[in-house]
Amino acid sequence: MIAFAGIVARKIDRLGRRAIARGCAIDQESRSTDPDQTTNVIDMNITIHSAFLPHHDHKESLAFYRDTLGFEVLNEVGYDGMYWITVGHPDRPGASLVLHPPAADPGVTDDERRTIAEMMAKGTYAILTLATPDLDATFAKLEASGVDIVQEPIDQPYGIRDCAVRDPAGNLIRINEVR
Repeated sequence: MIAFAGIVARKIDRLGRRAIARGCAIDQESRSTDPDQTTNVIDMNITIHSAFLPHHDHKESLAFYRDTLGFEVLNEVGYDGMYWITVGHPDRPGASLVLHPPAADPGVTDDERRTIAEMMAKGTYAILTLATPDLDATFAKLEASGVDIVQEPIDQPYGIRDCAVRDPAGNLIRINEVR
């Protein structure tokens, strides 16, 4: 979706409700060939199966995601000195997180690899948002384990209570309290 400041798109959704999307130059239906034949994710029965985060050190990543966060290791693959680790929450078997070496993609140039490495070091390359019913207890465990704390639990002005930490590769991990 392309966003432009000051533009407000108004439309009527398929159920007859008025919808307003601030900052939208164009909505999906106006780009479609037949706006009466729209399909959404619910109609297609699509769920998130896996997400990818880069890592530099598979042992540090395992310690963080398995030992600190409590994820299960679902798969671990080593090839040519690189490691892919798939982890998932024990109570959510259908969704996983793949920790991958950022240099594995043969289509990435050396300049792009340097940029990725610089962004990972600053913590601006990848972000993952997790959820917990008890943010304070989760934060206390994270803090006690010595993880890199970015933000202590706080009530955000947009209605979410969250905190933020960094994983060993520098990825930003936000944790929302969801009750």
